[in-house]
Parts: sequence; C-alpha cells; structure tokens
Amino acid sequence: MRKSGQRLLSILAAVGTAAAMAVQGAVLASPASAATGTGCGSVAQPTVAGATIQSMSTADKGADLLLNVPAHCEVTLYLTHPGDGDKVQVAVWLPTNGWNGRFQGTGGGGYAASLQLGDLSLGPNVSTLPSAVQEGYAAAATDAGIGFNPLSPTAWALKADGTVNTGLLTNFAHRSIHDMTVAAKQIVASFYGRQASYSYWNGCSTGGRQGMMEAQRYPGDYDGIMASAPAINWDTFVPAELWPQVVMNDLKTYPSACKFKVFTDAAIAACNGGDTVAGGLISQPETCGFDPKSLIGKVIFCDLTFQTITAKDAEVVRRIWEGPTSADGQQVWYGLPKGAAIDMVAGTTSDLLGRRSGSPNSLIADWVRYFLLKQPSADIAAVTPTQLVSLIGQSQAEYKEVIGTGDPDLTAFKNRGGKILGWHGLADQLIFPQGTVDYYKRVQNTMGGAASTNDFYRLFLAPGVGHCGIGGNGPVPTNVLASLVNWVENGQAPATLTSSTTSLTEGTITRNICLYPEVARYNGQGDRKLASSYHCAA
Repeated sequence: MRKSGQRLLSILAAVGTAAAMAVQGAVLASPASAATGTGCGSVAQPTVAGATIQSMSTADKGADLLLNVPAHCEVTLYLTHPGDGDKVQVAVWLPTNGWNGRFQGTGGGGYAASLQLGDLSLGPNVSTLPSAVQEGYAAAATDAGIGFNPLSPTAWALKADGTVNTGLLTNFAHRSIHDMTVAAKQIVASFYGRQASYSYWNGCSTGGRQGMMEAQRYPGDYDGIMASAPAINWDTFVPAELWPQVVMNDLKTYPSACKFKVFTDAAIAACNGGDTVAGGLISQPETCGFDPKSLIGKVIFCDLTFQTITAKDAEVVRRIWEGPTSADGQQVWYGLPKGAAIDMVAGTTSDLLGRRSGSPNSLIADWVRYFLLKQPSADIAAVTPTQLVSLIGQSQAEYKEVIGTGDPDLTAFKNRGGKILGWHGLADQLIFPQGTVDYYKRVQNTMGGAASTNDFYRLFLAPGVGHCGIGGNGPVPTNVLASLVNWVENGQAPATLTSSTTSLTEGTITRNICLYPEVARYNGQGDRKLASSYHCAA
C-alpha cells in the first residue's frame, strides 16, 4: 500500500477512536437505576420490515481487562433483503451490569458502515462498541453486508455483469443503519425487560453522514444525533475531491508533501489573526486572502534537498484552494480550506529516478472508477478538468437521492423532539467544512431561520482541527456526546463545546468552540493557551 493509502487508513481507523472519545468524560446521571441483564438466553429474535432474519446467536462475554470492556451479552444477527442476495451482519452489545438505560448506534468511516479498529477481518465487534459499553450504553454496529474495508468499495460496488450493485449501495447509504437500529432496540427491550429510555447516534465522517441520514429519512430512530465532520453531499464532494489530482495532471506539476506544507504554513501565518497558539490557528479560512504566488522563487529545504518554489507549484495550490471550476469559471464545489494539510487529497509519489506523479486517494478515485465510469481499471490520470466537472454532474444525477444526504427539511425530526449536535474541524483535509456550513445554512432557510434551527440543531466549527480530530494543530472538541445527552434529557442546549490538545512546546491548550457563526476572540489579557482568556463574538 502506498504511503498515502497508509495515512488514509490510519486516519479512518482513528475516526472510530475520535467518535469514542466524544463519549468519554463526565457521564450524566442515568435515566433509570442501573439494570442487570438476565443472560443471553432470554433474548428474543427481532423482526425488521423489508428484511428476513437468517440467524441469531448470543454469547455471554466476561470482562476484558485488556480492552477495559465490562461483562456483556453479545448478540450477532444476520439478515438479508429479498431480491438483493445480501448478507448483513449486526452486532449488539448489552452490558450485564450497570446499563445506563440508553442505546447508542455507532457509525463508520470511509466505505465501512461501522468503522473497524485493528484487524478488519474481526468484524463489527472491534468498532466503537467497546467504548460505548464502557460508558454503560447498550450499543450496536453493522457491516451493511459490504465487508470491512474503509478505503475502497472494490469487493462490492459492481455486480458480475459490471452494473452497480444498487442493493449494497442502498445498504451502505442508509438502509442497514436503520435496520440495525430497529433490530437493536428490540433486542435491548427483550434483554432488559424494557425499552431504552433514550437512543443516541455517535458518528464522525461516514458516521456523521449516517447520523444526518437518520434525521432525514428515519426521524423516529434517535432522540439525539452526534454528527461530526459529516460526509454529507457525498454525491458531490467525493468526486469533486479528485480535483487536486486533475489539477496536478493538467499542469504536469506534482509538489511533494513537504513543499505543500510550506504553502499551508505560510497561509496559517498570514491568516491566524494573532492566534499563534499551537503553531497558529485560522478561525475563518474562507476569509483568508493569502496568495500562494507570493512564495514564487522562495528557496526551501525540502525532502533533503534545496528547492525553489515555482509558478506552477503556486498555481497548483491556488487551484486546489479554489476548488473545481467549470470552463466558464463557475465554482462547482468548494476547495480545500487554507490551513488544512494538502497532501491527503493531493498525494504524490516518486519513482527510483526521482520522477514525481500523482497518487490519488483511493476512497475518492474508486468512487469515480466504480460508480461513475464503471471501469475498475480506468486511468484516473487521464481525467481532464472538463471531464471531472461532467463526472460530478453525473454523480449528482445518479446518486443524490440514494446517498447525497443533503435534504434540509428536518421538520419530522424536530417535531418529535430530536436534537442534532454537529462539529467540524476547519482544517479538515478529507471532508471540507464549507460543505457542512452550506448544508447548515440551507437547513436554516428551510426551518425558519437561525433561532428556530438552533432549537434542535447546533453546529460548532473547530479552528485548526483536522478530520475527526486527526491532524491539524487546534484543540479537539471533547465530551460532545455528554453535551448532547444533557441537551436531550435536561433541555440544556450547549452554547460552546470544550476542546483541548497537548503541544510538546506549549503543554495543554484549551479553548471553547463557539456556536456557529460566532468565533472565539481573545480577551486582550490572560494566558492564550487557556479557554478562559477568550469569549465568543461575531
């Protein structure tokens, strides 16, 4: 696997950890007294509309000291959808002591329906389930019938005749998460003798998209949804993020990660507004006017050699920040935010002779190969800027309805009392935050304005934070799920999210992440590393 693929896999693997970390912290009082299960043998088989249960097994699991997982009943369910020939696995973990009365659905990352940590062959039992059970939740995960590879849909995207496997795509897009939730709630009720008092969704990236899809398509499934760095607008942003590779191929210029970092660091230095903590944080990347052309001619020490930044290097970066544009100059989608690492979407590699070429992110490239071109061996390097714009349009036309996850009408979810807590890093190198902001604004326009939307859906933007908290310099939101629980059960809507990070040179750094559209402003005095030295302002 190429270095870029290894880095992507490590980030996607860490997404589950990031989502799990959001659970940690102060656990709110349980809505009911601690419950004790009566043994796995008492679990009744659930029913799921539109699906056939193939088998169900149970296993009593003792406490695992290595993983810090308490004793629990583990239920494994297999189901299929008639006519699709799929086999979907659902795993439900039920604490045998100290159940907090709540149910938690756990999300995935990349092309994995419920993200796997460690050995991908182990199945959903190594997802965020351990962390959820540690906190006293009954929890569930699913493989959606597509396996456990977050990097690529190679194993399931196309049928033998070369057509798209629409059944499995539907599973991945939304059906399997709903099925999992319906089945798991019945299993919880059977095991404990009563239904969960509250149900929560916990997901980042693909998991964030799944949570938003639940609110849009299945508003009755969850009382609270934590949707971090959500991969909404999937039909548009995934093919659009091939743009950096197309630009490099168009200009025949392939800067290394080291050279790209020079541009990123320069943008941060120019646009941090004096916020130099943790190497500098950009609170509003969309207003950053740093021009990459200002670095032309600069000599840098990079990749063990002295190099000069060229006009083509600067033009590559400018177009990556600008985002895909049509032949008449119209912006088709957003570009990479200034301050985010460039090389995750603009990966390059070098051969033994030192000749550089593009190294496409497999998650992005395979969407184009399998779902748009329907040709697994297609040469992505041959795609021109004009062709990519056409492919983005094709993706929207063919897949918006099944996986776009961009419906701003959340009336049913709001009316049933549901709450959504979303956050997105402003240095996200995989899912650009402008797409989330665009969706949030469309929700406001649909749901009666900012105040009406904030009553049930709140968005927080974290300066300098990378994808799901991985990468970047900024303090990462903490205890997000606990804040959501407090909002749902006690009516206390969060005005800020606590965040923290640790710097080798500066120690612990804390910051309060403000409710969009406000940003944190320095008070003019006090330690810049402490949240107490800032306030939220327009």
